[in-house]
Amino acid sequence: MPRGYYHLIIEQLKRHGCFFRRHGAGDHELWFSPITNRTFPVDRGCQSKHTANAVMKQAGINYKF
Repeated sequence: MPRGYYHLIIEQLKRHGCFFRRHGAGDHELWFSPITNRTFPVDRGCQSKHTANAVMKQAGINYKF
């Protein structure tokens, strides 16, 4: 299992045209998806593949970890 999913999430987000908006509360970042036209949080300490998959769903990206 990877040490964390953050870098894998960011790689997929950038590949699909998503971009960083701003820092959020705690260790979260807010990203924007042109696919869904929404802003969503990404946890920099994401350890769960279920959470990583939920981020992909919010971004409108059909990708599963």
